[in-house]
Amino acid sequence: MEGEPVRNAVIIAVSLAAGVVIAAHCSLATAQPIESGAVANESRIAVGGASLYARAIGRGQPVVVLHGGPDFDSGYLLPDLDRLKDAFRLFYYDQRGRGRSAEGVRPEDVSLSSDLEDLDKVRQHFGLKAPALLGHSWGAVLALEYALRYPTRVSRLIIMNPAPASASDLALMRKAYLEKLGADADRQREIVASAAYQAGDPEAVVARYRIHFKPAVMRPEDYERLMATMKERFISQGREGIVKARAVEDRLYRDTWQVPGYDLVPRLRRLRIPAIVITGDHDFIPAEVADHIARALPGAERVVLEDCGHFSYLECPADVRRALDGFFRRAGSTAR
Repeated sequence: MEGEPVRNAVIIAVSLAAGVVIAAHCSLATAQPIESGAVANESRIAVGGASLYARAIGRGQPVVVLHGGPDFDSGYLLPDLDRLKDAFRLFYYDQRGRGRSAEGVRPEDVSLSSDLEDLDKVRQHFGLKAPALLGHSWGAVLALEYALRYPTRVSRLIIMNPAPASASDLALMRKAYLEKLGADADRQREIVASAAYQAGDPEAVVARYRIHFKPAVMRPEDYERLMATMKERFISQGREGIVKARAVEDRLYRDTWQVPGYDLVPRLRRLRIPAIVITGDHDFIPAEVADHIARALPGAERVVLEDCGHFSYLECPADVRRALDGFFRRAGSTAR
């Protein structure tokens, strides 16, 4: 990019409405090892009679990380996303009612509005004026909603493997997803309907997500590593935490995708925040979902990583790093 050689990568820049498309070959050979130098600092942030678990690590440009799900917590992103810690100060947190932020929370107390206000509390807690936001999967929806509500409090948007930003794109995703699952869809429905799954049994939940994410990860070794991490997080949550997070997820869906005509895309056109939209060419979410977001965000960069799936930070870490380094270099480095 910008005339510099990229190891084991083919970069193709194509004009796309208001943005740029970059396709890069993912290469495991270029992945850098996860260093153990920086120590993570953990803290609690008071919100609405409860508290959020937060974790900060690294140095450099501040980036608040928004996990997906929305019934997951930030644990599935680790340790892989920490590879960025030598260039970025990463601020993770478990969203309210999920993971280590579940204690004392009633699902009915969580909403899209409360999640946006919680994100603002995280920003204030760490003394950040306008950090970059990195939203993975569902976290991308939360990042976009926050940027629309508080545009002056966001310096950069990193939209990674985004979930749909509209109800129509959700329908598109569901159709493609069922086609990818094929016969496995019936087995997944059986698991979801079982008493064990409904009660939040971690083993049943893991069995379901093994099917759910099978078409989302390209290489078997990455898939097994992801599932091992998720299994650990589900066991840590326990039955009560899993059921609570699931109820929170239902509430957030009612506030977004289930709202008649829900569509962030037209509103994104008014944002003037530098943005990069990253996906893999083997993501189980159709490319059109990310394309619609990238086209709407003025001047956004669209990055497609080849031989990479829905968890690009895990599957193609070196290419993600190069994309972010180039993005921050081009967009400037004034975030604080």
